[in-house]
Amino acid sequence: MSVSPSPSKPDHLTPSAEVPPQPNAPVRDLWARARHVALPLGSLLLFLVVWQLLAASGTWSETLVPPPARVWDAFLTVSTTHDGVRGYNGTYLVEHLGISVRRIAIGAGVGIALGVLFGLLMGTVGWVRSLFEPWITFLRTLPPLAYFSLLIIWLGINEEPKVTLLAVAAFPPVAVSTTTAVAAVPKHLVEAARALGASRWDVVRDVVVPSALPETLTGVRLAVGVAYSSLVAAELVNGLPGIGGMVKDAANYNNTPVVLVGIIAIGISGLIIDGLLLRLERAVVPWRGRA
Repeated sequence: MSVSPSPSKPDHLTPSAEVPPQPNAPVRDLWARARHVALPLGSLLLFLVVWQLLAASGTWSETLVPPPARVWDAFLTVSTTHDGVRGYNGTYLVEHLGISVRRIAIGAGVGIALGVLFGLLMGTVGWVRSLFEPWITFLRTLPPLAYFSLLIIWLGINEEPKVTLLAVAAFPPVAVSTTTAVAAVPKHLVEAARALGASRWDVVRDVVVPSALPETLTGVRLAVGVAYSSLVAAELVNGLPGIGGMVKDAANYNNTPVVLVGIIAIGISGLIIDGLLLRLERAVVPWRGRA
């Protein structure tokens, strides 16, 4: 007499396949969030402590390395009306920063728009890339001060050379990144779209642009960073009011605390703008890093 085997449980009901409970998952999530905040704050606190120790050591004079308290006092001075003086040179710090951000928005905006346009053209039309790519590479290697004097001769000392300098600085990173991204679009996607009857414009709009968008947005972030790094150079001449002009003017008088206030303001505003661009990138291309 044969004994029939006892029915076995399905694999997904066996104890070995059961998912063990994870009671510590909320604790791990809380710790990860706390660490995400604590690490930057800890590094900032460490930086301030080291800065204070260096200033208090007496190795350098306060003109070279002012203590954090003096920089804080300078921040309050340029942000308020002090002894009848309104901010720095009659303008508050936030107003200096706002004027500079407006210059960057206009200049970098023009440079980014032209960079995207030229990148699309160079990535899709071979002779356009051969014609313009060497010039863009040449422009990308030039430091801003190399052609700022020429812009002053051509455009004067008002807003035009500053905005043009920022546009020229922001143009190459976007053009290069967009060209590279367009050239890297999978050929089979383009051929499939054409096989389905898509026109050249349809291919660019529905295939090329979405595929190149992640790298293009990276180029935009780089372009804004380059424009910010060129800000002080753009405001070397007739830069007041403006945060870069404030830094340059304070440096002329060895006013190191105000110079540091301006540098910190530029850095913090740059971090905020880069964070906003990063959030925009995540909203526009949510699939990046997941596909």
